[in-house]
Amino acid sequence: MSGDPVTDCDLERLAELLRALPPAPAGWVRAAQELPLRRAALDELVARAEADARFRAALLADLEAALAAEGHAPEPQALDELRRRLAGG
Repeated sequence: MSGDPVTDCDLERLAELLRALPPAPAGWVRAAQELPLRRAALDELVARAEADARFRAALLADLEAALAAEGHAPEPQALDELRRRLAGG
């Protein structure tokens, strides 16, 4: 590893700068907290689609309706991710 070692003084200055920042917007915090749960839900849907041809066909035929039937909001990012993963990419 190259560069100068980090000193206690550097860390203290970094801490000061971080404290001076405004708090993250509530929406950002909420999204960061929900991301692992959403990713796990997508992983589960993809795993089911890989194991169950009928479920996969339903997903591919009407992804939005299939997600709604499973209790998931058909959000654009989730739809794009599922389409990509179901296509094998």
